[in-house]
Amino acid sequence: MRPVQALLGASPACALLLALVFAGSMAAPGDVAARTHETVAKDARLAGDRTRTRFIADLSKKVGINVFSLGNPYRVIVDLPEVNFQMPRGLGTEQRGLVTGYRFGLFAPGKSRIVIDMSGPFLVDKAFVLDARQDQPARLVIDLVPTDRATFLAKLKAANSAAPTVGSITPPPPRVKPTRAKPVVVLDPGHGGIDPGTSSASGVTEKEVVVAFAKTLKHKLEAQGQYKVYLTREGDRFLALRERVAFAQSKGANLLVSIHADSFPKRPEDARGATVYTLSERASDDEAKELAAKENLSDAIAGVDLPDSDSVVANILIDLAQRETQNRSIVFAKSVVGEIDRADLHRKSLKSAGFRVLKSPDVPSVLIELGFLSNPDDEKRLTSERWRGAMADKLAAAIDGYFAKRVARNPF
Repeated sequence: MRPVQALLGASPACALLLALVFAGSMAAPGDVAARTHETVAKDARLAGDRTRTRFIADLSKKVGINVFSLGNPYRVIVDLPEVNFQMPRGLGTEQRGLVTGYRFGLFAPGKSRIVIDMSGPFLVDKAFVLDARQDQPARLVIDLVPTDRATFLAKLKAANSAAPTVGSITPPPPRVKPTRAKPVVVLDPGHGGIDPGTSSASGVTEKEVVVAFAKTLKHKLEAQGQYKVYLTREGDRFLALRERVAFAQSKGANLLVSIHADSFPKRPEDARGATVYTLSERASDDEAKELAAKENLSDAIAGVDLPDSDSVVANILIDLAQRETQNRSIVFAKSVVGEIDRADLHRKSLKSAGFRVLKSPDVPSVLIELGFLSNPDDEKRLTSERWRGAMADKLAAAIDGYFAKRVARNPF
């Protein structure tokens, strides 16, 4: 076979182009088929006013949709088959008519979701997908009109009685007691999928930073051969807060470490370093209270139906007071702070608040904010493979110290 460059008259640019064409033609048939059949969304927009607001999304082909409403807060949920969202950066912050914003992403394997935030009670007047035609893409269209709260609740009740609640969370499975000798550690990278968490000025998202760190820490713990380690998520998928707790319980976890990265854009230079949080019915300070409220909204961001009351949480807090679980969480939290260098810690490094993900009654749990993505110096550290390795070593040492004390006193 003659060289590619010779075929194109010795032009390097043309040779590169033809090489790319050949490479594409030699791709595995399965890869080509997957790209051909995937649904791509490239743009979305709002139209109308407060009398009637329309949401429009451009799709590469027509797909089936499931549209439903949620209150507290008011949201429209659009479930679709898995979609490759290639949307412009910053899309979804526009406010128009009844809509205050929207977001999109992977909700579960094979399932994507669009969540539209509403300013008040509403009705979904129309919801449909138009076929692609000539030079026009397929279009998802949602028409929204205002209503009063009584009508909204009546429609919501009727819809819920007609079908199972979509987006609700199933009860946690019973806790599995481990029969193995190794302690079980569950690492929980926060956010994921449709819920990106916070982000830096350059666009680095919390969900990608924390899953990279969790994988590094898992590798280091497993290399010791002393622990059984699980991640609540390894890819870019959404998990509700109660599902994270249920996962730890189902694995018989002896320790749950929820991993996050904070943001304080008002004064980015003032907020830096790691903070370790434990569960408390009363927040240790206003900053902890505000952060817990923000993290607890993760379910609402992804369009999960939230219970009106938190009586289960209240019972758990009572249960925690009767057990050693909360005390064990505090012991581990202090161990973490002790291992991390002062230079890598927030000025107040040990705090407490009512984080939902820490509310397992029988699994010692802490939440670690590795740093602030709003701080440029912290962002450099959080995205550095070298820094991740060094910080993971410190957390691994804290876990070693915690379980060494537990073994000395007998049970995990």
